[in-house]
Amino acid sequence: MPLTTQAAGADGHGGRRRGGGTDGDRKRRRRRFIRWSASVLALAMAGTATAGYLYYEHLNSNLKKADLNIGDSKDRATKTKANAAGQTPLNILLIGSDARDTAENQKLGGARDIGTAARADVQMLLHVSADRTNMSVVSMPRDTLVSIPKCTDPDTGKVYPATTDTMTNASLERGGPGCTVATWEKLTDIHIDHFMMVDFSGVVSMADAIGGVPVCVDANIYSHTSSGHGSGLKLKKGTTSVKGKQALQWLRTRYGFEDGSDIARTKAQHMYMNSMVRQLRSNATLSNPDKLLGLAETATKALTVDTGLGSVTKLYDLSKELKKVPTARITMTTMPWVYSSDGNRVLPKPTDAAKLWRLVREDIALDGKDKKKTTTATAKVTDKAAADDKIAVQVQNGTKSGTEAAVTGRAAAVTELLTGKGFAKAAADTSALLSEDLTVVRYPSADLAGDAQRVAKVLGIPSSQVKKSTAVSGVTLVVGADWRSGTKYTADDDDTTPASASALNASDTKACMHVDPNYTW
Repeated sequence: MPLTTQAAGADGHGGRRRGGGTDGDRKRRRRRFIRWSASVLALAMAGTATAGYLYYEHLNSNLKKADLNIGDSKDRATKTKANAAGQTPLNILLIGSDARDTAENQKLGGARDIGTAARADVQMLLHVSADRTNMSVVSMPRDTLVSIPKCTDPDTGKVYPATTDTMTNASLERGGPGCTVATWEKLTDIHIDHFMMVDFSGVVSMADAIGGVPVCVDANIYSHTSSGHGSGLKLKKGTTSVKGKQALQWLRTRYGFEDGSDIARTKAQHMYMNSMVRQLRSNATLSNPDKLLGLAETATKALTVDTGLGSVTKLYDLSKELKKVPTARITMTTMPWVYSSDGNRVLPKPTDAAKLWRLVREDIALDGKDKKKTTTATAKVTDKAAADDKIAVQVQNGTKSGTEAAVTGRAAAVTELLTGKGFAKAAADTSALLSEDLTVVRYPSADLAGDAQRVAKVLGIPSSQVKKSTAVSGVTLVVGADWRSGTKYTADDDDTTPASASALNASDTKACMHVDPNYTW
């Protein structure tokens, strides 16, 4: 994770550092600092870039900063409450931009005009558990069709209206990384604390700085087609240490890996990141700070962070938190997906994707090594519920999914169920067919929290699926795709990671990419 270095002097211009200690003491401190901070950016590496976080204040000006979330406030997720020990998880969105905003990025990214809008071609949510014992990373394929909320560009004031069925990588060109963050929060209902965004040149600098990252292919590969497609990656069968442009080629390769999809590319990125984590933590190549200084300067110029991470000191503090997680407890996953109806795009897989988001929201480790949680951390509700027959409940049909049509009459059927249980003011809203993976009860203000929890309790809906939301005007039950039939709601209390998430542990040294036989040499 982040790469750091030591300059000749504290001011970065060769001056002598003040303070006691021998040269040997300073060198030992320098090596410790590099080892500590090397943990941040390995997990920010994914397909387009990464960067180094340096201690010296003169490098702070290199860091570009942007607003964390520029989406419509009604789509924002609630920040996770602290556990009994006062600890909270960390959720960091890692974004790989395909920007061609410089000649260097244009050369590395291919022949496109400088100045075209950047897209978020790599998106990974890094979740660090509250107790810092484990870390989960969830990738979303760039061609996933999602709903993007209304976003307002903080620099120009331009308002981008909400869209549906839009490729997720387009979120970045709608006002910046804050819109990508807003898109993730709308989709997952997971509060995101920070983002880190990097471009093409950063990955080259990082790979050079650490001396290469070992990657494996099960056959000779040449990612190239007669029409000019492909990353240009050319490797021999077995393990090769890649760096510089070759590392970028690995991370961008689609043609030649498995079925040639973005899913295969994501898998290759996970292997690279895991290998990079192991390389950085072994500290085998980070022993010459002077050699790294120029690379680190270049890398920080390629990095954009939210204002909450807008200094080297804050990034270093973050690196210390990430360092606490053992390599064997880092799990890489891909959002469960299905192909869209035309087969050209992907959609979140009903039930499985929702389950993965729930596990992350509830801070449950994706490696399955957590002890079974006896309770789910939810906000304490002090509001007392009204009598059942006094609680007004609006019921909506949210059973539509990316692969299945809505179940006709579902809102009316559940409304009848509620009235039969004494909720005389329950009413079906048939004005729209929604899409909701999990059944959810929403309420607009604290004075209705008790009423919402009461509705959920009567129906057997977990309290973690009761959400405060300014998008509703009263207690609203949205019947999700997980309750398409029947009168009894069955909650998914199985905390195992769906097999469709393709989990890969960072300590796995035997992972190897399968090569498409059409791309061998």
